[in-house]
Amino acid sequence: MSTSLVYAAASSNRFSQVGDVSPSSSLIAFGSSSLITLWDLENLDDVGVSEILPGTQGLITCVRFLAQNILLSASDTGVLHIWRRGTIQAGKAFTFTMDDTNSISNLYFTIQAHPKSISTLCVQGDKIVTGSSDSSVKIWKFGEEGEKDDLIELQSISLKGKFPLASALTFLPQSNVLLLAISGTDTLLQLWICSEDKFVHSATLAGHEDWVRSLAFKQPETHDSPLVLASGSQDSTIRLWNIDHWKKEVSSSKCDVPPEAIDELLDNFEATLGDIGENEEGGKQISLKHHIITVKTGTDSQQFSITFDALLVGHEAGITSLFWRPNNTSTPTLMSTSTDSSLILWSPSNVFDTSTDESSSIWINRQRFGDVGGQRLGGFVGGLWARNGTEALAWGWAGGWRRWVSTNPSGEIVEETWIEHGAVTGHNGPVKGLDWSPDGKYLISTGLDQTTRIHGPVCAKAGSPASWHEIARPQVHGYDLLNVVFINALRFASIADEKVLRVFDAPRTFVELAETLGVAQFDQKEHERPVGANVPPLGLSNKAVNDGPQSLIGETDLSRRPFDSELASITLWPEIEKVFGHGYESITLGISNSRRLIATACKSTNAEHAVVRVYDTETYKPVGQPLQGHILTVTRVAFSPNDRHILTVSRDRTWRLFELRNDAGYEPVAADKSHGRIIWDCAWSAEGDIFATASRDKTVKLWQKVQDSWKCINTIKLSQAATALAFSPEENGIRTLAIGLESGEIVVYSGSSTAPAAWKERETIGSRLAHVDHIHRMCWRPTGGHNELATCSEDGTVRILKVRLSLD
Repeated sequence: MSTSLVYAAASSNRFSQVGDVSPSSSLIAFGSSSLITLWDLENLDDVGVSEILPGTQGLITCVRFLAQNILLSASDTGVLHIWRRGTIQAGKAFTFTMDDTNSISNLYFTIQAHPKSISTLCVQGDKIVTGSSDSSVKIWKFGEEGEKDDLIELQSISLKGKFPLASALTFLPQSNVLLLAISGTDTLLQLWICSEDKFVHSATLAGHEDWVRSLAFKQPETHDSPLVLASGSQDSTIRLWNIDHWKKEVSSSKCDVPPEAIDELLDNFEATLGDIGENEEGGKQISLKHHIITVKTGTDSQQFSITFDALLVGHEAGITSLFWRPNNTSTPTLMSTSTDSSLILWSPSNVFDTSTDESSSIWINRQRFGDVGGQRLGGFVGGLWARNGTEALAWGWAGGWRRWVSTNPSGEIVEETWIEHGAVTGHNGPVKGLDWSPDGKYLISTGLDQTTRIHGPVCAKAGSPASWHEIARPQVHGYDLLNVVFINALRFASIADEKVLRVFDAPRTFVELAETLGVAQFDQKEHERPVGANVPPLGLSNKAVNDGPQSLIGETDLSRRPFDSELASITLWPEIEKVFGHGYESITLGISNSRRLIATACKSTNAEHAVVRVYDTETYKPVGQPLQGHILTVTRVAFSPNDRHILTVSRDRTWRLFELRNDAGYEPVAADKSHGRIIWDCAWSAEGDIFATASRDKTVKLWQKVQDSWKCINTIKLSQAATALAFSPEENGIRTLAIGLESGEIVVYSGSSTAPAAWKERETIGSRLAHVDHIHRMCWRPTGGHNELATCSEDGTVRILKVRLSLD
């Protein structure tokens, strides 16, 4: 038996340093919940997420490449992880190993670097700098000690109650002396010089008016160029600082004024500028002071000057990240991202006029990407350059990535044209529910990030294999979403942490998009739908939008998959029905195999509300009386394949079976309380002769009707609590049962349809391919791929696994 990953949807965590690009400039690594996600930009089939690395505890806050084959990750638990590419070596412990040696697959080293969350991480050579909310910054060395790599703490710097937010490490110009810049929860930049193997404080740079959240060094390209430090602040400005060898200027006129007096005059002048700026709207402090630092190298010493060079104003909200473009052009270019949902590329103006003296050039906005008025969506959290500066990437507050590609990377920035391409998206929080479309063409998922998403296979180009991507976001809600089911291929129902069941119908935009991308084909009559939907101000219901001059949805380019910003705005589905009935918030949802009936249950602490309500999916009117019997919350509802029975399980540790009685609805026929803990899930076999129940008591029980009662015919004991179940259709007389565990692993059993009590364990799918946390739902693809299993988990990912079952 073999299992492979077909698709994984994951989002970035909300930290500005949670993503990085490899030295080869094509592999992106970013933190998603407690996972490390790898995205290969050079994949010609546009696969998206290619690998997910598990094995960490806590939320990933920082990710940095130490080398092409070594990756660092830090978490909010203060733990620093080192991942190494390659195979197992004798005497070295790895958490897990992949067959593909080209994957960064081995958790090589773990250390408790800080007692609290690590907020910043930077590297230079074999030096590693970590900053934490414990108000300290630590310097480490990663090197070989004998035959074993080791991480050695060299120094700990106390910030005296301030929290570090950003750090940057580089060498001083024409020197092998390290310079460390640190910014934190104040308005100052702290510079530290490595002197005699210890970092000593050398200068404090003032000027920003709010916390400084990002720092970036640019090494000089020539001996005459300075080292440039860029700092970005929550005051929405970027400051550039030049660091160069200090050269004392000799005046032609006689001047006996000492340097201290000159500095005092400059200070008075700066204070005057500050007084003027305070009386003007948007006034910013400008400092002209030279900061002189002395560096001792052996018996010699050098002096460097630090001066303020430029103030970049263009963003309307705080700066979240800064990155200098790799040196593929002669024009220095700085990328900045902001919570105003914009990404700006800055460069000096003298590229237009070669006769202009460099000292008189100003920095201007060359390119601006992103959205207008996007601050309400949280903006961009971070960004980076990829593929040697030919691609600019950023991730947003909701975790989705944006990607812009230069069409003529060999030219100067003023001549470049940038085009947006598709990127990685995923839920930004636990994923609670999923369901296949009736024909198995696409998958729908929903989660606590209050969104419902549709995923489908898309061909990047003609003749290439299809790769899965998010193609629509039909529901963006105001409550946490808990479950979703398809009523038909173009209609679904969802429940949230509210009392209402909501029903949505696909617009014409989705029909045309799915057909254009090759995901599905529909009848011509399906093109006569409303063009799209939008959400009115202060509303929760998606309203249909028809053709008209006010509608921009119909102008969307349907020849490609939507970008993240479009998914959140123009792929909504109109809401066509609300179904009421429960007295408390909904908790679970089930649909019949004929798609004619839908069943719901709500949170409950008593028998009065621990009922299941059944509705007709055409009239949305109740069918029969509510199904009673449970005394606590019903956790799952499952219809038998012929829809004659409804199976329910509950927190009260019982399952109950209801049978259809003509037009009177369903009536109870059986119940059992064999499990010792909450029953999380239940599922029917495709043949309908048996069903299974999964419980926190670490067992899965299989039940079959014997004469007039249902008996337990097998009990599968597991190492962890069982949380999700899924039967696959019978194939060659063999049927498969997938069991999802609380740990995130999936255990696969197989049995014969002629011997329903005999089940054999075939494989345990570990965290490398499965999940690392509670699995909420699993569904086998109904048609076109019975061996494809869709799963969703508390770890925030949606995955499709191809499970190949070999027959013994």
